[in-house]
Amino acid sequence: MREIQLKDAKATLSAVVDQAIHGNPAIITRHGRKEAVVLSFEEYEKLKHVPSFGRLLSSFPGDECDIPPRSTQSSRPVDL
Repeated sequence: MREIQLKDAKATLSAVVDQAIHGNPAIITRHGRKEAVVLSFEEYEKLKHVPSFGRLLSSFPGDECDIPPRSTQSSRPVDL
């Protein structure tokens, strides 16, 4: 993903948007810091519907007893 300074993005906004539509999003920087991303609406829609890991875990269809207990033994010998 390419980076573009805010002042340059303002001057060429139409081109920045056209490139995002064609699959080349841009990171907008201000004073050297990454501040925003310009991406196509289609990509935004895809990202919007990706569930978080916590949401995936909470939607586990089984009961608590379906999860095997965690072993208390160490998985390998450790020299201290």
